[in-house]
This record gives sequence, structure tokens and C-alpha cells, in this order.
Amino acid sequence: MHNATEKSVKSRYLDLLAEQFNNKEELATEIINLESILELPKGTEHFVSDLHGEFHSFQHVLRNGSGNVRSKINDIFKDKLSEEEINEFSALVYYPEEKLNLVKNACESKAELNEWYVTTINRLIKLITYASSKYTRTKLRKTLPKNFVFIIEELLYKSNKYNNKQSYYEKLMKQVVELEQSDDIIIGLSFTVQHLVVNHLHVVGDIYDRGPDPDKIMDTLIEYPSVDIQWGNHDVLWIGAYAGSKVCLANLLRICARYDNLDIIEDAYGINLRPLLTLAEKYYDGKNPAFRPKNAEGLTELEREQITKIQQAIAMIQFKLEAPIIKRRPTFEMEDRLVLESIDFDKMEATIYGKTYPLENTCFHTLNPDNPNELLEEEEEVINKLLLSVQQSEKLKRHMTFLMQKGNLYLRYNGNLLIHGCIPVDENGEMESMVIDDVEHHGCDLLDNFEYYVRHAFDHKDQQDDLATDLVWYLWTGKYSSLFGKRAMTTFERYFIKDKASHKEEKNPYYYLREDVDMCKKMLKDFDLDPEQGHIINGHTPVKEIDGEDPIKADGKMIVIDGGFSKAYQSTTGIAGYTLLYNSFGMQLVAHQQFNSKEHVLLNGADELSIRRVVDEELTRKKIRDTNTGQEIQDEINVLKELMHDRFIN
Repeated sequence: MHNATEKSVKSRYLDLLAEQFNNKEELATEIINLESILELPKGTEHFVSDLHGEFHSFQHVLRNGSGNVRSKINDIFKDKLSEEEINEFSALVYYPEEKLNLVKNACESKAELNEWYVTTINRLIKLITYASSKYTRTKLRKTLPKNFVFIIEELLYKSNKYNNKQSYYEKLMKQVVELEQSDDIIIGLSFTVQHLVVNHLHVVGDIYDRGPDPDKIMDTLIEYPSVDIQWGNHDVLWIGAYAGSKVCLANLLRICARYDNLDIIEDAYGINLRPLLTLAEKYYDGKNPAFRPKNAEGLTELEREQITKIQQAIAMIQFKLEAPIIKRRPTFEMEDRLVLESIDFDKMEATIYGKTYPLENTCFHTLNPDNPNELLEEEEEVINKLLLSVQQSEKLKRHMTFLMQKGNLYLRYNGNLLIHGCIPVDENGEMESMVIDDVEHHGCDLLDNFEYYVRHAFDHKDQQDDLATDLVWYLWTGKYSSLFGKRAMTTFERYFIKDKASHKEEKNPYYYLREDVDMCKKMLKDFDLDPEQGHIINGHTPVKEIDGEDPIKADGKMIVIDGGFSKAYQSTTGIAGYTLLYNSFGMQLVAHQQFNSKEHVLLNGADELSIRRVVDEELTRKKIRDTNTGQEIQDEINVLKELMHDRFIN
């Protein structure tokens, strides 16, 4: 009976598929097309990580394809153009609108400008011809500016072999200029180049927090043609807040206050912070040095004091909200983080992990010594209003929905494992286990369960204090979290204890064991990937190149691409981030210098890059058939061949 039902479903599916093809020839054409595509070189993958709201740096890396655009320009123009001309042309491809304005202001006559238009369009056509050489005409057509497809295709496939069309091409170009279409064509062609040099973008976590413009990054990613995201710990914090976790929301607001980024909350997402400010003004001191905002240049003293008060208010709410989760979830093993209960209010000391410390810069005005975890009625009202405001933000809803649609905790892609944080292991390299809902999980299975509960929390925003919502917060701060990757988060200690030894957050052994080739192979195998061919691509922990740390570890099996996009990290990393390119010939790691400004690039044509390093070179050039996309195409071919055999041959 089961086989009969399965056969019936399959037959109906083939019937539906047959409706797309009127005859055997149409079906054969599609099979031939797909089989041929499998023989094309694989497209270029572009990996970025830990963007942390640094929109302008990210935008530049995206537009120049981590130097891939400049590399293509050099390939075809290095013997034809001077270094200065290549710089000018590169800047045009990155920022066409702005560069056009500079050129038009610099040209002394209309004739000079028109000549520049013709030269530039011809150069862009040559660049696109080269950059699209491994794509089908159909794919190229989809990337061209829609309003000018006819004109551009005529120029792309220009042929005057028999001297019949010279005047045609000259007239076509002349009309483009005379009808003032040159600017739009140049802008469209420039964006086409950007999309051709990179076939797919991977964002290996942490779009949010620290930097000022994560919302602009999200808007850019939503419009990007082909992208996936591996959630970072900061991304999951925002997902958790939108999904109904008040403690995630409190953490999120505290970090925004700490890095003077409350504009993201109020201006970008339209969330009203007035109730929180009113509470903060009532109870807290604006001079408390432990809570002064970082990156606060340009603020007035009044503004600094207000942010200082807000950070204290939301920090105390956060500590109070953590306690009931820790108590109702013993499997989280976080009893040592009941920090408010560790305080001796008479001596103003705290005993944490068996050691007693004096407390300084305290702000305990809303704590009841007999029940320090109890929220004041005012605090509860404030956090409820904030959560309602967060969940009613249409822009935040759009961004979080996109994060869920395009995001995962990890991704297996073209034989590689993409993961933001870590795979929790013990000192002996064994996968660490965690009990979730009375079942023990470890390795790949643990991450699959974490992701299941993140999605459950997101889909059931009205359910608070349930296991799913608590686990989203656990991913932010728990010792077996694949995103946090440390034994405990010492926020309380960093605010109130002078002894810096208490601030130390012990990392999961993963972070030193990932230097070992055999360990990396073991982890790849656990995720059903080929341990000999695969790589692990990691973010989360800034690579301290300034101290000699190497981002390529375990003989190339492990590649860490968080080099510090965030300005907050750059003094300790010595660079401004790593990115990774993976084309049909192999992998290259690109280190980035600190991004100055778009204006600097426009005026000087300078790319903020340092040396590219080959990570892995393919002995045989990879084709589309060797990729995830190739497998999907092959599956489609198999079905079409079955349809051909079932409907047109039998």
C-alpha cells in the first residue's frame, strides 16, 4: 500500500513537471543545458565575518570583492593603462554614482565628458566580458541593468567581421551619450561587475553590536543576489530579544549603551527608550566610571551622563532577569552566575567561585538585600514596554525574519563547514555533552538541537520563560554554547570588581585544539564532511596578527576570518579584518587595513588590502558539478531524464 501511494505521488509530480514541456525536444534542450552547466567552473565564494555594524568597511569589501574587482581590472588593463588610470577606473566600479559626480565636475567641456563616457563604457564592456567568461549568457543577462539589456548585449557580443556593422555600433554609442543615458548605463555596468566577480556571499556571523550601522548592513544583505548567514552570538541575542526574551533584550540594550549605539534602537528601529531613561534618571548616578560609554567622542557631558545612567539601569535589570532562568534550568549548570545573591550588602563584597572580592562603583539602589533578584514594579513595567516596542518594530521584524530565512547555526557548503563560534569539546578533544529536555546531545547533534529551539522561539514569540526562549539566552552566555565558547561571562565582575583576574573568561578547549590537524578532521567527520578535503571556516575570535597569530591553522584545515572589522578590536588585532575567497582554483585569504573612507578611495583609488595568501590550491579546477549547486542541478537532471523515459520513450 505504501509503495502504491508513493508511486501515485511520483506520477502526479511527473504530470505537473510535464506541463512545463510541450514536447520531447523542449525537454531534451533543458537536459542538455543543465548537463552543460555542470561543466562550467565553480563560481567565486566570498566569506566575511564579524561585521559588528561597520557598514562602510563592509560595503567597501563587498563592492571590491575583497580585491577581486581590482584583480580582474589588472588582468586586462595592466599593459594598457597607467597605475593612476587603473586606480581611477577601480574607484568608478566601486562607487559609480560618486565617481561620476567627480568626473563631471573635473571635465572642462561637454566634448571631453562625452569622450570619457565612450571610453569608460567600452572599458566596462571589456571588463564584463572577462568577468563573465565562466557564466552562461542567461546568467549574465540576469545581472545586467534591466532597462539597458538590449544595448549592453549588442556591445558585449559586438562583431564587425565582415565590416557591415561599424556605423551601427558608432550610432548606438552616440545615441546613448546624446540621450543622456551614459550615467545610468555606467552605474548599472559597475554593479554588474561587482555581482559577477562574486557568485555567492557567506556571512560567518555577528552582524550586530558594537558598530553603528547593523541595520544598513541588513538592508544591503536583503538586496544581495545570493547570500547565506551563519548566526553569531550577537545575532542570536537580537533574534532572542525579538522572539520574546527579556533577558536577551536587556543584554542588547546594555551593549548598545556601552558602545554609544542607542541610536540604533531609537532611530533605526523606532523603539522608545524614554521609559528606561526616566527610570535611570530616578535611581542612578551619571558619574559612575564603570558605566561611562565607550566610543563617546562628540557627546556632550549631559549625553554621557544619561547613557551612563541608562547602562546602569538596564544592567541591573539584566542581572535580575538572569536569576530565575538559572534556577529553573539546572541542566544549564550556571548556579555560580547568581551574582546578585553573592553580594554581602553590609560589607559590600561578593563571593564568586569561592573567592571574596570588595566591590566598587556599585549601583545597587534598586536591589532588595533580602531578595536581590526581585524586579521593582517600575523595572518590570519598563522591560515589558520595551519588549512590546521591539516586537512592534516593522523594520526589526523584516531584519530578524531575513536572519531566520537565510541563517543557520552552521552550514555545510561545498565540502566546508562554516561556523561562527565553536564545537564544544573538552580538554581531551571529546565532544562535550549537554542535556536538553532529558536527552543528552553533543557535536553536530547538539548544534542541530540549539537551532531547533531558536526557530521554535522565533515562531512562538508569545511564549516566554519556556525552554526554547531560555536556550536562546543560553546560546549567548552558556558554557556549552557553540556561539559563546567560554566557561562563563564575567559582566558583573568587569563592572564591580577591580581585580582583573576575576574578569578572565576561560575559553573552550576548542580554541587551542583547533590548531591540531587531526582534531579538525575529527570535527569535519562529525558533521558528515570529508576530513581530507574539507575546511572549517570560523569567526568569533579576533586573530591577533599584531602578536604573530596566524589565521590559517592546522595546515589549512582551519581558517579564522575574524580579524577585527570592529574598530573596538583593531588596537589588539593590528588589522581591520580578514576575508576569504574560494574560486575554482582554490582559496585565498585577504587581510584588510583599516578602512579610511569612501572619499579616500574616490580620490586616491586605494584599496584597503594587504597581501593575499593562498590557503589551498586545487590540483584540478573545480567545476559546478563538484558543488552544492551542482548536486541540486544533477538531481533536477535525474528527474527530467526520468520524465523523458516515462513520457516520451516508453
